[in-house]
Amino acid sequence: MLSPKKVKYRKVQKGNTKGLAWSGSDVSFGDFALQALGPGKITSRQIEAARMAIQRHVKRAGKLFIRIFPDKPISKKPAETRMGHGKGNPEEWCAVVLPGRVMYELQGVTPEEAKEAFRLAAHKLPIPCKFLVRGDLQ
Repeated sequence: MLSPKKVKYRKVQKGNTKGLAWSGSDVSFGDFALQALGPGKITSRQIEAARMAIQRHVKRAGKLFIRIFPDKPISKKPAETRMGHGKGNPEEWCAVVLPGRVMYELQGVTPEEAKEAFRLAAHKLPIPCKFLVRGDLQ
């Protein structure tokens, strides 16, 4: 799983997911991309599951670029714990994704192959996604 080596603060607040992603919203590295249509938090397990689905479909041909990184700790309190006693311990890592953010890019495969690979990957993610092609004005 992906996780940062070192962070400045162990626990962070929830924050919000309002607005659109301006940075990281175009196809920069590959020829095809998977773009988020809604806001959400994507855990490191979901990022890895989608990556495996893409690479399994394209049979490790081409190059895959992962444009998101889980750098936000999610804390959870133990089950059946009473209120109070502070914030829970960090359990997992997530990436905050805003609408318009490009999450994965593929290069060196056919458009049909890339579209099917991203369709399979989108089923692993908790947010609606869209297939993009470099150079298309959408």
